[in-house]
Amino acid sequence: MNLALDVYYHPDDSATVAGLLFDDWESNQVTETLLKSIPKVAEYEPGQFYKRELPCLLALIADVKPELETIVIDGFVTLGADQRPGLGTYLYQELGEEIPIIGVAKSRFNQTPAETEILRGNSQNPLFVTALGIPLAEARHKIQTMHGPYRIPTLLKQVDQLCRVEKEGI
Repeated sequence: MNLALDVYYHPDDSATVAGLLFDDWESNQVTETLLKSIPKVAEYEPGQFYKRELPCLLALIADVKPELETIVIDGFVTLGADQRPGLGTYLYQELGEEIPIIGVAKSRFNQTPAETEILRGNSQNPLFVTALGIPLAEARHKIQTMHGPYRIPTLLKQVDQLCRVEKEGI
């Protein structure tokens, strides 16, 4: 089972974290939809984004029952050419370095290596794929072949929309 995750921050310092469990990378079929409200999140610290988002991701992952093969996050696993730890690195470490993490970012981080770029659909605007626990080429292939004709794969777009629901809907 694979898990796609995303977090939305509300103006009142709360957050909604969403997850979609799926089996097939090339399908738009979801096995289970998960939503969790986080009543209070840490303040944003420049250069320390993981301190804000990591607890949200871990709170939702704790609710997942099936064994996970791979987790896909919105963001970077490693940062820059020197592959400094990004959100995905901290998640990988917190999970005992047992579950591969794939990060899919929509915008370039300073000195992001060209080998992280993939183009999907007719878009000339790349996505940036980074990973731990899985070879980068395999991670890129998985994201490249995900369902959907557009730049953003269908399931990643769905999980982004899902986490943006009104808090009252949770």
